[in-house]
Amino acid sequence: MNQQTVVITGASAGIGRATARLFAERGANVVLLARGKAGLDATVAEVEDGGGHALAVPTDVADRTQVEAAAVAAEEAFGPIDVWVNNAFTSVFAPFMEIEPAEYERVTAVSYLGFVNGTRAALQRMIPRDTGVIVQVGSALGDRSIPLQSAYCGAKHAVNGFTSSVRTELMHQHSHVNITVVQMPAVNTPQFSWVLSRLPKNPQPVPPIYQPEVAARAVVNAADHPHRKQYYVGASTAATVLANKVAPGLLDRYLARTGYASQQTDDGASAARPANLWHPADEAPEHDYGAHGSFDATAHPRSAEAALARHPGLVLGAATGAAAVAFGAVLRHRRAR
Repeated sequence: MNQQTVVITGASAGIGRATARLFAERGANVVLLARGKAGLDATVAEVEDGGGHALAVPTDVADRTQVEAAAVAAEEAFGPIDVWVNNAFTSVFAPFMEIEPAEYERVTAVSYLGFVNGTRAALQRMIPRDTGVIVQVGSALGDRSIPLQSAYCGAKHAVNGFTSSVRTELMHQHSHVNITVVQMPAVNTPQFSWVLSRLPKNPQPVPPIYQPEVAARAVVNAADHPHRKQYYVGASTAATVLANKVAPGLLDRYLARTGYASQQTDDGASAARPANLWHPADEAPEHDYGAHGSFDATAHPRSAEAALARHPGLVLGAATGAAAVAFGAVLRHRRAR
């Protein structure tokens, strides 16, 4: 593992930054792609302090030429890319009709086409070598949309469809390159402090909220075990996907009633609030936001679902045990008769 070369987009904060730290603990070469200089510089220091080797490449993933240049720089510095993590995104919190067309296009360019650009750059290098892993950082909102986030939800739905198509093409080619998606719950990242918002109150993730380290462990596990189509992080993600399959209309009505209030705090929005849609919010050194957002007090440090995904033997053991208990109950019932 200490020879792995890993590229992470959106690496200056949140899930990307927490993931970079985990790969650094393995001694990996970690190539960090993001726009904000302060966040990139701080993440480089954390990776190197954690035992890894870091290369920061300022990149706007919406620009495919910048993404390709970053891939070239990564391999020139560290050799072949083993893992590529697509994570970068931006968003707008507002009702659809309050989002300007250019803003909607910008969210789509970063949060969807950024994944396309990263996947292309990775596959151009991985397919000829017939090895490599691409991990897409997805969301429960890629299965079940909610109000006030139409641009982000649309992008995450597109990532799911795009990834499924690419996966089947790789299967057709009998390729040993793997691509998988990690579907995330609400995560305590700085996005809620710097996303462009037109809501009357400050935006917040819909509880339950998980720490970015929970998401990062799931990403690293997916990179190690990429043969599954997707991974779910958090009970809320699994429940959301299931509920949308079983009763989508009922969920529509529920979200129409609760989706506005549940995504806003009690605090009024400030006019001085930063927004990172067009420009990074973490350019100056004093503006490094770190990996965590402002919801540490309510965020969960672990996820049972993600832990079970990392230890499938526990799932098999639990299922076997449950089957044995059920079989024993049947035998006892028959004997009693």
